[in-house]
Amino acid sequence: MLDSTDNHLLDLLQRNARLSYAELGKAVGLSVSAVNERLKKLDAQGYVEHYTVRINAAQAGFDVCAFIHVLLITPEYEDKFLQRVSELQEIQECHHITGEFSYLLKVRVRTTAALETFLKQGLKTVPGIARTHTAIALSSPKETSNLPILSNILP
Repeated sequence: MLDSTDNHLLDLLQRNARLSYAELGKAVGLSVSAVNERLKKLDAQGYVEHYTVRINAAQAGFDVCAFIHVLLITPEYEDKFLQRVSELQEIQECHHITGEFSYLLKVRVRTTAALETFLKQGLKTVPGIARTHTAIALSSPKETSNLPILSNILP
């Protein structure tokens, strides 16, 4: 079970994983060694998946963000589909969903021509796909992977 200090550390890290242990300690009132021990514990318990940098997609030239609904013919095709999804670097997220479709993919590419190539040569070559439906995001006013850790703490 996480205490308020653990939650505060996780919140700080998800906002800026480059903070030093000294900066983290100052923010939560712990020594550098105590921060180190807590972070080791949080890592070992699986609370932290990995430390990363989020790149500005548009600045890096990935101007097209598309959401693709995928309908599989039958569940027997799921393993091959998921294997192919893990191989396609353009796919940032894959979600098994309820409703008419089987999966929802978030894809980033540089151009609409690259999206067309991805659909034709990447995604639609996977056996078992009955159909897809693609929506291109015109803009993304909010995009984050941060969780509302501090606002959901139970009393």
